[in-house]
Amino acid sequence: MMMMRAGLHAVRAFPSFSRSPSGHSVSGVLQIQGFGTQWKSPSAFQSLRPFSKVSLWPFNTQPKDFSEPNDSWSPEMRKMYDKYFALCEVEAEGGERETEGGEKKRAPWRKLPSYNRALKHATGGVYLSKVIQTKARLFTRNIEEEGAAFEYVVFMNKQEKRCVCIFQSGHLLEGPPGHVHGGAIATMMDSVTGTMTGYLSGPVVTANLNINYRSPIPLGAVVLIHSALDRVEGRKTFATCKVTSIDESKLHTEATVLFLSVKLGSFFGA
Repeated sequence: MMMMRAGLHAVRAFPSFSRSPSGHSVSGVLQIQGFGTQWKSPSAFQSLRPFSKVSLWPFNTQPKDFSEPNDSWSPEMRKMYDKYFALCEVEAEGGERETEGGEKKRAPWRKLPSYNRALKHATGGVYLSKVIQTKARLFTRNIEEEGAAFEYVVFMNKQEKRCVCIFQSGHLLEGPPGHVHGGAIATMMDSVTGTMTGYLSGPVVTANLNINYRSPIPLGAVVLIHSALDRVEGRKTFATCKVTSIDESKLHTEATVLFLSVKLGSFFGA
């Protein structure tokens, strides 16, 4: 019980924490009460590297990454996954690749994990998600049957400020007979573009999503969702998105999106 109380006080202190983009400094006050002691130290955490490794809750469960290949993926889905995964830094020894001139260059692509809650992307979110609305689930990851709905994986190119999502629609996403529902397409475009913007600019919420549907997507087909950051104006971030066939010869849908930046604490009522 005493350990649980200590964990609760740490969770309550979470909104006061902030982390720099490098992840090497933490400001704020952590209050831990338990075992007859109370500790307040705004400076003791300045050297933590990185803060995300600090356990604020006495659980060690690793969240499932839903963007990993599974048996429901079609050969086309796996082929595209292998293509982009080969571009990621994890494929290059030491995170670098050698150019023709013998120079070392860091691979620009990175595969982003996908959990059953967006909260788990936040610092300490793996632990907070266990106590804040524990039954809540990310809309695109709320169906346990593999391949039934949204199967996707996002690859990010931070240098070029863009990402590519490989998306395979399941049988539960039908709209017009034999084709994907327009709302499911909009959901994916919003989710992917929001993921990219959040990765580049921090927490955001969608303010406007303007979509043009060009051609229907056959149910079960694999498509690519391309998203790119256009510009940033204060709290506003503008982005573009399009859905194409895997060979990019056919345009299915295109959109422009406006996001507004928000403070992470606002999601927790802080």
